[in-house]
Amino acid sequence: MNTFIRFFYEFISIFIDGFMMVIKGIFEGICKMFNFEEYAKLISNYQDNFTAGEKILVTLSVIVLVVIVLLLVFLLIIFIRKLLRKADKNLDKDELLSEISDLNQQVNKLMKERDEIMAMKVSQLGINPEDKESSEEGENKEKTGDEEEDLDLETAIRFPKLVQIDNELGETKPKNYDNNFTLDELIENFRCFAASQLKLYYDYDILRPFFGGLACGKLIILQGISGTGKTSLAYAWGKFVEQDSCVSSVEPSWKDKSDFLGYFNEFTKKFNETRALGEIYEAGFDDDVHTIILDEMNLARVEYYFADLLSILEMPSRDEWLVDIVSSTWPNDPKRLVKGKLRLPGNLWYIGTINNDDSTFMVTDKVYDRAMPLDINTKVAPFKCREQESIKLNASYLETLFADAIEKYPLSAEGLNSVTEIDDYVIEHFRIAFGNRIMKQLNTFSPVYVACGGKEIEAIDYFIAKKVLRKFDQLSVAVIRDEIDPFISWLNKRFGKGVMKECIAYLTNLKKSI
Repeated sequence: MNTFIRFFYEFISIFIDGFMMVIKGIFEGICKMFNFEEYAKLISNYQDNFTAGEKILVTLSVIVLVVIVLLLVFLLIIFIRKLLRKADKNLDKDELLSEISDLNQQVNKLMKERDEIMAMKVSQLGINPEDKESSEEGENKEKTGDEEEDLDLETAIRFPKLVQIDNELGETKPKNYDNNFTLDELIENFRCFAASQLKLYYDYDILRPFFGGLACGKLIILQGISGTGKTSLAYAWGKFVEQDSCVSSVEPSWKDKSDFLGYFNEFTKKFNETRALGEIYEAGFDDDVHTIILDEMNLARVEYYFADLLSILEMPSRDEWLVDIVSSTWPNDPKRLVKGKLRLPGNLWYIGTINNDDSTFMVTDKVYDRAMPLDINTKVAPFKCREQESIKLNASYLETLFADAIEKYPLSAEGLNSVTEIDDYVIEHFRIAFGNRIMKQLNTFSPVYVACGGKEIEAIDYFIAKKVLRKFDQLSVAVIRDEIDPFISWLNKRFGKGVMKECIAYLTNLKKSI
């Protein structure tokens, strides 16, 4: 052991001595640069030998040196001030977000306390807080002492909105609209409908990935700068299929699924039913295409309030798509609520919109990996298109079109080889790899993109840029700074100059932000 200690001491001393020499060298260099006494001594030694012209040059040399020193000091001061401002800005941002979160929690707490107080007051009067007609009956009731009226579970209804949906749609059967069109025709009809009826204009470069995203899974994320038509795209889609999209506006205070789906109020003995819960329940009665818009979904942490649904929608069998709503069963609960669980319908898609600014949270890899992100950063100029009315669309027929596209346009051997080469390059130079989930999505996205009139290489380019290269945002600047230009050169050399335009555009923007 003593031998190792001596070895380790001598071993580490080499590094420490070298480090100290570096520090000493920097210090000595700075002292040398600002040794004004030595400058003055040198000028004194030569001043008797200078001619008049040389003395002018000496004066200019001194002035230049002083300017350089002052410039260096000025730049150093600016650099330090920028660092301090950036630190203050980040600190202010964190404090502001923390204050907003605290205020929202306090507001929610006060709102719940208000509901509880109101529930206690009306219960003392014998009034049902959800039923105005019962108020007249409550006036005729007398309650003395500490007597309490037990809740009659046989007649109590805690899901009035869902029960109303049962009463309106309980006897209806899913309609078959005898749809007969291709994906290419469907995308053209939607494009013309949006332009002719809603004055909303979308390019094929947006609509093809949108339909590819619908095929990949039930969650699509539309992201980009504000005002480019993210929410209006989901809105137009609902109008086109004659099932208006349900808008669920995300709030910064959302912490779990109860904020999205609702919660049971122990005082009123009613379930606070959200619009999203009503849309999910109603979608189970038909075969139409339904959409829920999670507007500004990253105002709160997506992995908090949408975590349960993310996991459930990953289940291979739709019979397992069961979400817990309540822990117990009442006799008059909605018909589709079985043992407190509700099955998520397969004809419902969730479309989230994201604005990336200082007031929002970053969406994690867990969410991005399970969703299909689409960037909308540009507006399309108005164009003329034929008149197109809305249509009735069976979700089962839409999924049949997706399945037919996968069978007809599977990812080719050349395309698979291209993906493998990109994967190998990214692993070697950026130490990032993508797993089976990404490949499964690509094997769905690419055929549907092609069936919508696109090319396979375009689908691969878009998918790699949005699903794989996006992970570069999490890497250290030091890791990627010197690797971006070689990667762009490799893409141009391997696939042809400008062919992988989405990947190159992403890498170019990433380089500018470093």
